[in-house]
Amino acid sequence: MFPAEITQQPADYLKSLGRIFARFGADTQDSGNISYGVDTGDARYFCKTAGDPDDHAPYLDFPARVQLLRNAAQLATTVQHPLLPEYHQLIESPGGPILVYGWRDGEHLGTAAGRRDDPSTPFHRFRALPLGRIIAALNDLYDLHAEITATGWVEGDFYDGALLYDFTQHQLTVVDLDSYVHGPHRNTMGRMFGSTRFMAPEEFALGAPIDDRTTAYVMARTGLVLLGEGDAFRGTKPQYDVLQEATTTRYPSYTAFQTAWLRAS
Repeated sequence: MFPAEITQQPADYLKSLGRIFARFGADTQDSGNISYGVDTGDARYFCKTAGDPDDHAPYLDFPARVQLLRNAAQLATTVQHPLLPEYHQLIESPGGPILVYGWRDGEHLGTAAGRRDDPSTPFHRFRALPLGRIIAALNDLYDLHAEITATGWVEGDFYDGALLYDFTQHQLTVVDLDSYVHGPHRNTMGRMFGSTRFMAPEEFALGAPIDDRTTAYVMARTGLVLLGEGDAFRGTKPQYDVLQEATTTRYPSYTAFQTAWLRAS
């Protein structure tokens, strides 16, 4: 259905496809990307672009945003999993690439620090779900990252804002894996992109190795954030012990972490 290349600007082309029912820009994110929900009449799509080339306010310039979109397209072609939206293709345009995914209903779990105790937020509502629902979501998330690890990708800039949850269908969706890197590498930034609540120590240390042990740490932190920490933890002691070990003495690999988690669960 979609061409490999167009001569129109992304927004103009997407408007020609059908109704734009959602737009995500500077009012909802600071990356500089602009994304659209498009209803063609036959289906709904999520279309992500690199945004305005002349917008210099984001922390990434336009060429860097373009590169991350191409990286996300590469990941989408190598990893297929029920938690990921269906990837259709990359469309080249004068305004940079357009990534076309199937639309997924859901609410962002990422929430500003000042509202995390607000019972009306998706984050708080998710944490208030029955324990079995949360564990099932974490099991799926950890299974996804087992596939990601098996295909050679390493976590980057993952936090709860990458999670959508459909409270009607009880379906978790993972988005925005643009900063994942193919293969182990070293920290060339010092303080890397990400949310401090989720980041591994090596993501703050210039020259430190970033590999699947980093992925294990970030996934364990995600479990602690979603299940609660210390006396507020809602899971079992064996589950808590696994998450704690992954973030203290550390597991030697992502596989070792996931194996321990499944045994504890």
